[in-house]
Amino acid sequence: MKLHIGNLSKTVTDAELKSLVVPFAEPTSLEIIKSSTGESKGFAFVEFATEDHAKAVITGLDGKEVNGGTLRVGVARPRKGDAPAAPQA
Repeated sequence: MKLHIGNLSKTVTDAELKSLVVPFAEPTSLEIIKSSTGESKGFAFVEFATEDHAKAVITGLDGKEVNGGTLRVGVARPRKGDAPAAPQA
């Protein structure tokens, strides 16, 4: 399950983001979205192996203050043109 983490400080690194997430669940992938100039856009996508892991991260990080900003964590919406996620059994 993929999560969107918004309102990130533009100075947060991949390593710092991972250190925020790992106490709740180990991510399978993590990407801070950057502009064409390489500057953070202030949000990231983090993917987890299970829905339970993702829910633990939402519970643990949504609304948490980090570097002066309040994180917004939720389930990522599919991008336009992406295939819909397969239903989980």
